Amino acid sequence: MTLLKRTIFSIFFNSSLFILLVVGLQNNEKKIRVNFLINETVKLPIGFIFGASFISGSITGSFLSLKFINKKELSS
Repeated sequence: MTLLKRTIFSIFFNSSLFILLVVGLQNNEKKIRVNFLINETVKLPIGFIFGASFISGSITGSFLSLKFINKKELSS
């Protein structure tokens, strides 16, 4: 699978996960604030916080793996 195909698949997959996350959280009543060191956020649904962190981890992991695959292909 080429680098371009993997990138397009990663973007499409994570975008579809984000759309499903937003649609699924339309009527969520439980909301909390995330405390940072200085400030805290607005009230966000708990599922959105977990889902957004999962999706951001998925994006980071897929792009890191693409970087390592690209280096491996260039060296061989």
